[in-house]
Amino acid sequence: MSDDLVFMMGKFEAQIPGDRLYARNHMWFQADGDAFRVGFTSYSVRLLQDVYFLDWAIDQQSAVQEKGEIGEIESSKALSTLYSPCAGQIVAFNETLLDDPSKINTDNYGEGWLFRMQTEANMLTPDDYLKLLDEGWDETQRLIKGQLN
Repeated sequence: MSDDLVFMMGKFEAQIPGDRLYARNHMWFQADGDAFRVGFTSYSVRLLQDVYFLDWAIDQQSAVQEKGEIGEIESSKALSTLYSPCAGQIVAFNETLLDDPSKINTDNYGEGWLFRMQTEANMLTPDDYLKLLDEGWDETQRLIKGQLN
């Protein structure tokens, strides 16, 4: 287990807890019994901004493929399709988020988790995830600035 890390998004900090693993699509995985709890990283929450709607396109116990469509999320930025971070099986959803997804904004590493998933996929360590963010930050800034203009 590594130490907690921080990625600076300009003047904003994106926390990267050292007690979990990460996917390239900016989701975290934390061991939870025979599965993983999965949620959005601080980086993705910062880019989404205010999440106010979440809906699942699949049922619990569904097998999913990497990058397969699993739902939709709406924020102050846009309506976006959610894709599976890896192949596996979604075993449960955080049902409380359907009525009130605000925990995604305020407690994304705690009560704002999205679903539980069984998978054997290889994931990124916190150090590897920090490196991924660092390598892609220039492009992300260009995209953000393009959306604002």
